[in-house]
Amino acid sequence: MKFFKYFFIAFLALILNSCSTMKLDQFKTKKPILKLEEYFTGKTIARGVFEDRFGNIQKSFKVYIDGTWDGSTLVLKEDFIYDDGTKDFREWKIDKKGENDYSGFAEGVVGLASGSVSGNAFNWKYKFNLPIGNSTWKVDFDDWMFLQDEKYLINIAKVKKFGITLGTVVLFFNKE
Repeated sequence: MKFFKYFFIAFLALILNSCSTMKLDQFKTKKPILKLEEYFTGKTIARGVFEDRFGNIQKSFKVYIDGTWDGSTLVLKEDFIYDDGTKDFREWKIDKKGENDYSGFAEGVVGLASGSVSGNAFNWKYKFNLPIGNSTWKVDFDDWMFLQDEKYLINIAKVKKFGITLGTVVLFFNKE
C-alpha cells in the first residue's frame, strides 16, 4: 500500500512539474525583436546563479562571451568563472535553420539543441551531460531568453531530470 501512495505522489509531482503555461507564440508582438546573431556578435558579459529545487543558491558565476557570426553559424566562446574560483569553457556552434529557428551543439550537449525566436523571446531546449560530484547526469535544459533592450537580455533555464525540476539557472546578459 505504501508503494502505491509514494508512486501516486511521485506521479502527481511529475505531472504538476511538467505543466507550463508559457508558449513562445505569446511573445510574437513583444519588442524589441530578438535576433540571436545580432545580439551575441561581439563581446557580452553574463552574471548568474544556480538555484536548487528548494530555492537555495548553490553557485553564482560570471561568463565572458565572445560571439562571431559568419552568415549561417553563430559561434559563442564562453569563459565561466564560478564563485568558488573554478573555471570552465564552452563553445557553442549555433546554425540558423530558418527565419526563426536554430539548432546547435556544444561539448556536453547530447544530440542537438533546438530553439526558436518569437518577438523578444527565444526558447532553447537540449539534453546535457551535467557533472555532479564524481558522476554525470543527463539532464534537460529548457531555456527562455527575453531581450529587454539592445544591451540587456534575461535568461531563465529550468534544469530537469525525469521531468522533475532539479533547479533553475538565472542569467543577466549585458552587451558591451
